[in-house]
Amino acid sequence: MEETMTIDELTFDERGLIPVVVQQWDTGEVLMVAWMNAESLALTRKTGTTWFWSRSRQELWNKGATSGNMQQVREILADCDADTLLVKVDSPGPACHTGARSCFFNELD
Repeated sequence: MEETMTIDELTFDERGLIPVVVQQWDTGEVLMVAWMNAESLALTRKTGTTWFWSRSRQELWNKGATSGNMQQVREILADCDADTLLVKVDSPGPACHTGARSCFFNELD
């Protein structure tokens, strides 16, 4: 049951941000979670690569622009409440700033 939404229908928080789960499109592996604002979402759609809003640096960043591991966007989906995005990508290398493939490698006991 796939429906089409517009950016105007998304629910951004009080800071103008929406959380984004980034997933490898063909394996389903969850790579990272980041934040987008309307501008980074528009850039992502325009360029076909992921753009995020850095809360710590207070600036836009194009994932992989420095490392060369650019994430090519395959699909963007919004959840049922329109307050979280799932971006399916083709990520050629590590997605984590630690150099790990995924940011999710710490197992809780």
